[in-house]
Amino acid sequence: MASKGPMVIGTDGSDHVHRQIIATHYSQSVVNKSRLRFAIIMHYLLLGLMLAKLADDILDRFDIFILELQELYIPKPLVWEWIWSFAALSNLIATKSMRKNNFTMIKIYLFIIVFTAILPLVYALGYFFSDFWTFLETRDLSKLTHVWNKYPLAILWYIFIVVALQIHLAEVGFGYNLLKTWSAKRVKNQ
Repeated sequence: MASKGPMVIGTDGSDHVHRQIIATHYSQSVVNKSRLRFAIIMHYLLLGLMLAKLADDILDRFDIFILELQELYIPKPLVWEWIWSFAALSNLIATKSMRKNNFTMIKIYLFIIVFTAILPLVYALGYFFSDFWTFLETRDLSKLTHVWNKYPLAILWYIFIVVALQIHLAEVGFGYNLLKTWSAKRVKNQ
């Protein structure tokens, strides 16, 4: 927009820097939303691995038998695996809360992630610990309780659990940062 007439002294445009600052809660919200979205994508990738493991049992429940899957002798799933799998549904709550900057929904998401994702993984760490420790000390598969195709199941689960815990702790951290950011915004608006 051009002004008609002479330019006023002191308005050469160099004073724009102080007017172009974005409030920190907006920029922090954008950063944490993108990081939480990435963590949710990683959660879905892990869910794909878990569903591949659960596929044999799911198909058995529908009376669908695939010979190739039956020949793998995949161990029957434990309860914690099912609970952890359903934790992925909480990601729908997180995406909806991020769209609307909904303070209450992100609280619900954090609660669900802790109780349906992190706690089952901690339980699994304890469940497989004796096999894990025995294998580290002896390297003898015959002393282990859980073995699948000559692989120590505890080692495989520990790899999965360590990666999953990192992702879930990142989800909780980014969700908590959003909670703090949105609460600061709510305080300013009141």
